[in-house]
Parts: sequence; structure tokens; C-alpha cells
Amino acid sequence: MSHTGSPPTDQPTGFESKYSRCGLLRRYARWRIANFGTRQIVTLTGGLALAVTNGPASALIAVLAALFGEAVDCLYLRSLPVPIPAGRVYRRVRRLTTLTAAFQALTIVFCVYVSWTGPVTGLSPFFAMAFLTGAAIDAGLTMPYHRCASITRLSIYGATAIALNVGAFMTTTGDAAALVPNLCGVLLLAYMVLLFQGFVNHNFQRQRASTLELLRKSRRLVRRQREAQQLSLVARNASDSVVLSDASGRITWVNDAFTRITGYTAREAIGKYPGDLLNAPETDPETLERLRAAIASGDRFRGEILNATKTGEHIWVEINLVPVKAPGGEVEMWVAVERDVTAARAHASEMATARAAAERGAKTKAEFLATMSHELRTPLNGVIGMADVLLDSRLDTDQRENALTIRSSARALLTIINDILDLSRLEARKTVLRPVRFDLLSCLRESTQLLIPQARSKGLQLTFKALTPVPPLVLGDEGRLRQILINLIGNALKFTAEGGVYVTLSVSARGDDHTVTIKVADTGIGIAPDKLGQVFDRFSQADADINRTHGGTGLGLTISRELAEAMGGSISVTSTLGQGTCFCLTLPFGFASQAERQEGQVRPDPCLELYGMRLLVADDNKVNRLLISKFLKDVPLNLEFAHDGAQAVEAVQRNPPDLILMDVSMPVMTGIEAARMIRASGGAQPRIIALTANTFDSDRAACDAAGMDDFLCKPVRRSDLMERLTYYARALASARRAGH
Repeated sequence: MSHTGSPPTDQPTGFESKYSRCGLLRRYARWRIANFGTRQIVTLTGGLALAVTNGPASALIAVLAALFGEAVDCLYLRSLPVPIPAGRVYRRVRRLTTLTAAFQALTIVFCVYVSWTGPVTGLSPFFAMAFLTGAAIDAGLTMPYHRCASITRLSIYGATAIALNVGAFMTTTGDAAALVPNLCGVLLLAYMVLLFQGFVNHNFQRQRASTLELLRKSRRLVRRQREAQQLSLVARNASDSVVLSDASGRITWVNDAFTRITGYTAREAIGKYPGDLLNAPETDPETLERLRAAIASGDRFRGEILNATKTGEHIWVEINLVPVKAPGGEVEMWVAVERDVTAARAHASEMATARAAAERGAKTKAEFLATMSHELRTPLNGVIGMADVLLDSRLDTDQRENALTIRSSARALLTIINDILDLSRLEARKTVLRPVRFDLLSCLRESTQLLIPQARSKGLQLTFKALTPVPPLVLGDEGRLRQILINLIGNALKFTAEGGVYVTLSVSARGDDHTVTIKVADTGIGIAPDKLGQVFDRFSQADADINRTHGGTGLGLTISRELAEAMGGSISVTSTLGQGTCFCLTLPFGFASQAERQEGQVRPDPCLELYGMRLLVADDNKVNRLLISKFLKDVPLNLEFAHDGAQAVEAVQRNPPDLILMDVSMPVMTGIEAARMIRASGGAQPRIIALTANTFDSDRAACDAAGMDDFLCKPVRRSDLMERLTYYARALASARRAGH
């Protein structure tokens, strides 16, 4: 039967549980079950009316049909899970509850039909239409909670009303005068149902919107309260002094750190101006004027100022003053965070003094070495020259031996001076490498042959052998390579009494470079395992007795190692005490292509190919920037640095470079974001090479998607970097030629 009642108003535990699709469906079920008894009172009342008018049989059939429909609907609604899961379960429950609603509506239609065709009630359709209207209103109450079930019920009731009236017209004489009042009554009842339905839905939506707005305001309030509590805890327990002032600048609150730093309690500070309380007579007037100007204009201020504590002690304070402004733009209060930087300034002053002293010391050392070089070489030149003159004259055996001794001693002294000056230049990073194209095989043969007389004088073998094919031309500093070789071979000859010294060469191609490995092995005295780590130390030898036995300053190996590292290589040593030592020198050298050798020429020096290229390096890590600058120290390109992605974007907008080395992970703006902005900006577009420690496929895909042209993994080798730079330099040159 048709029933009315109040819509569901269960108290929710949260907005989501109350107004979500699953929540609304659950509220529909709870309301239908809760109002089951109320609806049956109306059902029984209607049944009594039918019993009086149409007889007990009609009433009993109608009541049983209505109860059966209600039982089917409510029993299924009682079986629903609590809560109703989302997804597939929700969709299945929604379909089944719509079907039970349709079945319940059909039982109501059956009752209306019994009333419509009854011997008494059938004479007046108003009673049946009243039943149907009540059922429609009851169905409309659940529209906000289960729209599909409500529309199904209303559709069945509306179709029933139309069918009954059309059927009545068809079975009568077709008198329009009798049909018009009935149709008007039906339309009026339908309008009332729709009006009531609109009112219910409007109230529901207004309640939902009000609840949502209240929830949002509540959440904002809770969030602000939590933030205020957190900020209060941070400010109160911060190690820096925090001072709050009103718009006029008077102190309203200070934290405990303010008292610890200045000595003034909160009671002593509140109500006073910070300048009156803390400024010292020695405080810089210019800084104070800048501070006053910032306060007057309502701007931020950051700087260091000299303050005085309560005890009169002078302290340096770094101030970060920030205005808090109202929506209208006027300053409501000031927040000042002050840090005691007295110790930091003292340390910086000490470091500056130490740095200046070190620079003065280095300068003095350089000047002393330059002076000593001149003062020592001048007389040594005379000593060696006169010794040569004497040796060219007629001398007896004793005199010739004396002259040879003089020349040998002078040359030994000159070697020591050269070693000291070389080491000094290496320490000062003033050694300049001069790469040229040279014949590697001839260089090693000539260096070995130069020391053959020394080997023969000791009765030793000195041999050289190439273990692999050797390219005819390589690019490198031939002079420095000869210096290292003579040091290593001469050192081996010095510490070998019998047997010999054996030099081997092997070359392997790697990218645009050759990796050259030179081994100098001897059958000499060897080095104890616990002394191997000392052989490259300056002014040091493996054993103090060696200096007395064999002589030397202990600088040869140190210089050799420094030169090898300056050339991008390394030296390692292995040894067995009493059986000999082997030094292994590894160096990278550039090479000429086969086509260039066939044409009788060599490829231009990569350094020359990069001449004039503008390179921007975007990396937040100071060590990485320093590494790139060292890699490219001797390359004739224009190098610029950016510390984050935002600076890189600004640099490109200001003056686009030819190529960018872009670190992917940076503060302020990542390399990915910077690349996207550069690609979206239009105009001249530089080539972008990603620099990253992340080597997964997804990282490469992200770089590609951002518009980057290439990808280099950290740690970056100089040879790889030069290969990429040279490649893009050639591509740029080709593009420019094509443009012309």
C-alpha cells in the first residue's frame, strides 16, 4: 500500500560515510526497514476501508499482496553487508534492490487495481488514485538515496494511473465529459507528487551542501589549529631567537632562545623596541638605516647587525625580518628570526687570515724557488761548462778524473733542482700539458736507448718490446711522457745490480682514446710489502739506508705520479723483496682515424673542434661543477655554471648556449622541469645532455619525454665527456654550414 514518512536522518560518522554512493544506499535500506511498521499501519487502514466497501475477501487479498511485496523488499535490504563495499558488490546490490523495489511497487499496483475494480470503490476512482498518490509520495522520499529504485517505483505508478484511466475510458461509452474530471484529478495529484518530490530533493541537496561546507570549514580550522600549535612549538623550542612585534615595532613575544642569547627575559623585552633594547654604540649606522627603511616600506630585511647583550657583551646577529600583512596590504605584525653568528664570523675571519697567510706563503715560496733557480743555475752553468772545457783539453789521468767528478756532481745537483722545481709547479697546478701528435713507438724506443749506456756501465740488460699493435700516431704530451719514462727506467737501473730492466708496451682502443699501458720491470732489490705505500711520497724512499747507498732525493717517483695524474692516467707498483719491482704506467691518448692516416693527415685536435662553443653546466653539487671545470680546463670553450634548474632557464633566456649539461636532481627546479620549460619557451634551442646517477630505463624515458637529446651516467669520465662534446660540436658546425 502507499505510505509516507520522514526521510532517513541517521547521524553520520563522517561526510564520506554519509554521502558516498555506498553510504546513501545503506541509508536507503535502513530507512525502508525502520519505517516498515509505519507503512503497515497505513496498509491495514486501507484494508479496513476495502473490507467495509468491497467486502472482506477483497481487503484480505490486497493486504496480503502489499505485505508480501514489503516482506520481499525489506528482507533483502536486511541482508545487505555493513558497510556496503564499493565496486562490483555495490553495483550488484544496487541492481537487486531496484528489482525488489519494482516487485514491491507491483504489489501496490495490484492493491490499487483491486480497489479500482471493486463493486463500491470502483464507482469512484478517487480512492484508488489516493492510494497510488500516497505510494508515489513514499517512493519520492527515497529519491536522494536510491534514485534508480525511486524512478522505477514512480514509473510503475505513473504507468498504472495512465492505464487505469485509459482503460476506464475504453470500457465506457466514451463520454469525454466524464473522463475530463478524472484526468484533471490525476494530473493534479501527479503535480502534487512532483512538487513534493522537488521540495524533498532541494532540501536534501541544501543539507548536503551545508554539511560539506561545514566539514570544509571544520577541517580548515583543525588544520590551522594544528599548524598554529606546530609553529608555536617550533618557535618556542628553536635554537634561534624568535621575536614577534606589533605593527609599530614594539615587542609582543619572544622565545626562550632570545633570553639565552641576549640575557633579557620576556618581561623585560615585551613592550620595548628591539633597537632600544639591543643596539650597541658601535652598531653600523648604515645597517640601521637600511633596517628602518625596510620597516617603513613594509619590506623584508636580511642582514647582520652588531648587538649588545644585557651584560654588555657584543654579539653579531643575523636578522631575517618578515612582515605579516593583512588582506589590504597593511602590516599587522613583524616576525624576526635572529641567529647568533659571532662564532661563525670569528671563524670566517680566522679562515680569511689563514688563507691570506697561505697565499702569502705560496707566493713567497714561488718567489724563493724562482730566485733559487736563477741563483743556482747560473753558477752551475759555469761549473758544468768549465768542466766540459777542461775535459776537451789535455789532462793527465788524475786531472781528467777530477774534471769528470766535477761535471757529474754538477749534473746531479742540477737534476735535484729540476726535480724540486717540477714538484713545486705540480703542487701549484701550474704545469701546462702540450698535447701533440707523435709516434708512440719511437718515443719509447728513443727513451729506452737514451739509458742503454747507463745500463751497460753496470753490466745490465735494458730491453723494450711492444706486446700489441701500436698506432702510428697518438695525441698527448710527448715531453712529459719521456720525463716519466726516464724517471721510471733510471730508477729501475739505480736499484738493480744484476739482471736487467725490461720495458713493455701494450695499447687498447677505447672510444676516441687509446689506453696505453707501459710496464717497467727490474730484477733489483725489490720493496718490502710494508714500504710499498711510501714509494710515491715526496722526499721519501722505501728504506733510509737506500739514500746512503744509491743516492737520490726521492722525488722522481712523486713527480712521475703527479705528471701521470695530470695527464689523466695513473702509476701503480708491485714488488717482491729481493726479486725485483714492476711499475705500471697507464695513460689515455687520443688517436687519428684510419681514413685520416690514409689521406696523410690527422683529424683536428678535439680541443680545436670545441673552440668557441658555449657550454652551460647546471649542477647543484660543487664537487661535480669543480670536476667538470677540471675536465675542461684546457679546452678552448666558453664555460658557464648554474646551481639549479631555475638558474639554467634564466641563463638560456638571457643568452642561449650551444649545449647544456643538465643534472637531473636539483633543488628549486629539477633538470626535468628545466628542460621542459626550455623546450616550451621557443627561440634558439640548445642541445641538452642529462647528467644523472639514476640509470633505470624509466629515468632515460623521463629525460627523453622532457626533450633532452642525450644521457650521461655518473660518474662521468673525461673521455666520455669529450666524446659527447666533440660529437655535438661537429653536429653544430654541420648545421651552421647547412644554414649558410
